[in-house]
Order: sequence, then C-alpha cells, then structure tokens
Amino acid sequence: MKTDLELKKDIEEELRWEPTVNAAEIGVEVTDGVVTLHGRVDSFARKEAAELAAKRLPEVRALANEIRVEVPGFNELCNTDIARAAERALESEAYLPDERIKVTVDSGWIKLEGEVGRQFEKDLARQAVLYLQGVRGVTNQIILSPKMALNEVEA
Repeated sequence: MKTDLELKKDIEEELRWEPTVNAAEIGVEVTDGVVTLHGRVDSFARKEAAELAAKRLPEVRALANEIRVEVPGFNELCNTDIARAAERALESEAYLPDERIKVTVDSGWIKLEGEVGRQFEKDLARQAVLYLQGVRGVTNQIILSPKMALNEVEA
C-alpha cells in the first residue's frame, strides 16, 4: 500500500502525461488515501480529463474534484448562445435522434433530457456538447428506452 506522498506523486505524474490537461493548473492533495484535486481550468472537458487521469491509478479509491471551471470570455457568452451551439452539435451527430433530446442551459451548465433507445446514443449526446465553448458542466438525464422488434422478443 502506497503512502499518501507516494500516491500524490503518482497522480501528479499521471496528470503530466495527460495531453488535455495542464498539470501546472491542478493541485493534488492526499489525506488518508482520499484524493482531492483543486485548481482552475478553462473547460469542463479539462476538469473531467484531470479526474479520469487520477482515477486511472488503481490506488485511488475516493476522489473529490474541487477543480473550478473558469471560462475565458464567459461573460460574453450567454446561455442562449451555448444552447444554440449545443442544439447544432446534437443535430450534427448522424447517429443521434436529436429531435428526442432537449437542452437546458443555466450559468453555462448544460442539462440534457429526453429519451433514446441505446446507451451509445446517450453517451454520444454528452460527448457532442462536452467540448463547446462556455460549457461549465453537463448533466445527462437522458432516459434509455430500448425499442425491441417483435421478432427480437420472440427470439
């Protein structure tokens, strides 16, 4: 079992190897095996990438992600602009039934709601909006409602 200091160094090293993260922006604390990430990044995607990098280490059993997303020029982007961009992003995904997905934006936080038939569609909807400018976070409340053909039920 690694000490807190050893685990901290391993996480910092993992963050340095993550290409989508600037490790200098992320602080790491480890107390009794519980990891806390803190700092400021310019997108929700970078915050999530830092979290996933830390979670790649098997010794990380509990993690608190206290990283703040501070989007440059956010004051210039209103929720309406972000909502429009999210709607276009969903429409551009060929494998996504975008007409069944509703977008709500509040303070840069996107909420996805609706119903899709497959897990990959739910995941694809989240990915489509995750990297948009001004996004502070994504809540994916899309419901899975698989539709089965009659011959699939009989089989």
